Amino acid sequence: MPDVTRHLIDRGDGARVELFQARPESERPAGAILFVHGNQGGRLTGARETVDTGALVRFCSGLNIIAAAVSQPGFGASDGPADFCGPNTQRAIIAALSFLGEQPCVDAGRIVLYGNSRGAVASAMVATQVSDLRAVILRSGVYDLRAAYETSSKGLRWTIEQEAGLTSEAFLARSALHHAQKIRAETVLLHGRLDERAPLAQAERFSDALSDAGVPVTLHVFECGHDIPREFVQTAQRSFLQRVFNPVVTYH
Repeated sequence: MPDVTRHLIDRGDGARVELFQARPESERPAGAILFVHGNQGGRLTGARETVDTGALVRFCSGLNIIAAAVSQPGFGASDGPADFCGPNTQRAIIAALSFLGEQPCVDAGRIVLYGNSRGAVASAMVATQVSDLRAVILRSGVYDLRAAYETSSKGLRWTIEQEAGLTSEAFLARSALHHAQKIRAETVLLHGRLDERAPLAQAERFSDALSDAGVPVTLHVFECGHDIPREFVQTAQRSFLQRVFNPVVTYH
């Protein structure tokens, strides 16, 4: 059974970033994956969610990789305040990626970033800044925050107003659609056709923008809402990750 360890790393400005990591028994992991969680319904458990659900251990042992998860600012033990996928959240994710890439057993060119919901918004923006990612998987995200804000529920609008503000600069700093030409990593988009929080059109427009920019991109659409059941995405992400990491054993 892989060991799971907890780390507190520096965001680059003195703020703490919480990261959990599962390391395979093999001395030569095939690569690494970093998970970025979603909103969590007010629980604020951060990266510990992936530990409690067993996801870190499943991905680690199934793919012979280092599997890690980072807590966004204001979640878990990461210093806040939360800034709704903004610059501090993006810096926290970049610090976690650097932590993984600096480990001697990790091939820095074989790191995958995996963001879910709120984490997908931030991860897409990180992909515009980190050029050596092997791949990015974005699940149930929005990529034009202003457009999403205008059609969001009252509660989500309030959260965006409180954490990010409503300036043009704030929306632009959280909208990867407008920076798609800066992304280099192969990208997989996972989205529910009936998503009530992040309309499918968000993923479709982002997929088109990435394709126009010459980025290899695949959009998988599932018959569900915002929370995509694990069994729906298993086949799509399993085959993709097996190709990326070429594991000796099968992920399941």
